Amino acid sequence: MTIVAAIAIGLAAGTVAGLMGVGGGLLFVPALAMLLDHSQIEAEATSLVAIIPVALVGTWRQLHYGNVNLRDGALIGALSVGGVAAGAVVANALPQRTL
Repeated sequence: MTIVAAIAIGLAAGTVAGLMGVGGGLLFVPALAMLLDHSQIEAEATSLVAIIPVALVGTWRQLHYGNVNLRDGALIGALSVGGVAAGAVVANALPQRTL
């Protein structure tokens, strides 16, 4: 049943994200935490892993349309490493309820 629920969450989040332009994590994290009983940290980490193939496919498609600025993307990606590291430290330090 868990696999079926995860598939349903993925399809629903992907559809809503694609139609409304919001990140799938906005839906993935609460669904994983509340419906599949993952901890907040596990839900966030799972959502981040799920973003990888979606981001790769989306970037590849948009690159062919000429909509990707590789220089800006690389700069933002490189600068975000520090923010990601700091966010992980804070997320691991906070109690689950606060997070």
